[in-house]
Amino acid sequence: MKRGTARAIDRSVVLLATLCLAGHSYHVPSARFWSSVLQNRSYLLLALLVVVAVFGALTPFESWRARSLSKRNVIMRRRILVTFGRILEIGNKIDPPLETGDLALHVWQRRRSLCHPVSGKLRRLSTYRMAAAPANRSFSPRKGVGAVGLCWEKDHEYTFDATEIAGKLITERDFIQHMVDRGAESVMNLTWQDFNRVKHRTALFAVPIRNGRNKFAGCLSVDASRGYQTLNQPALIEEMTKLGLDIASDDFECT
Repeated sequence: MKRGTARAIDRSVVLLATLCLAGHSYHVPSARFWSSVLQNRSYLLLALLVVVAVFGALTPFESWRARSLSKRNVIMRRRILVTFGRILEIGNKIDPPLETGDLALHVWQRRRSLCHPVSGKLRRLSTYRMAAAPANRSFSPRKGVGAVGLCWEKDHEYTFDATEIAGKLITERDFIQHMVDRGAESVMNLTWQDFNRVKHRTALFAVPIRNGRNKFAGCLSVDASRGYQTLNQPALIEEMTKLGLDIASDDFECT
């Protein structure tokens, strides 16, 4: 049971009990109906009041779900940190070494929004890096946009080395001409504004996370300011894929 489902059950119980009390007070559907229901059962009104108080104040189902999630959260965080440590070991081979906090692991989930009610967009749930406060620039791409969006569109792992274009595309005119010559996918279908926001991350890797129906539900991504050739190896994709399976089985609840 998801935490949202547990919360919905608590609220539904409160709503039903409240409607029953209101129906009795206002004789809906009729006073005769409530007389027959409460005949020799006056304790039912007290029971409904207790239900409203308990489920409204204590939310037992949601509280139970939160307690069960706490243990799973510790296990999943440990699993993520172990994987991130292995990814850092791969990144340690980059020469010269990356700065502390450069290499990052991100968890993305596909979520519907008012602007994209059908296909949805990717929302970054969490970031792991060797920094006290990971600073991420705002980025919530739709399908086909950015490395994670292209991972979604192609529905398989996606890698991109942006070193060349990050150094070459200095002006918007250069950017547009490059798209005309090589196609929009050569700049990951980004706009000039989005490209300027993310071009400082040139080594990009993304692996899909699929739900129980084998449908794309989100993805994992790893990025760094440089070192694409060093990071681009099967060991990195394998670690990301295994972690993605664990996150999928947990339904993104403990990321």
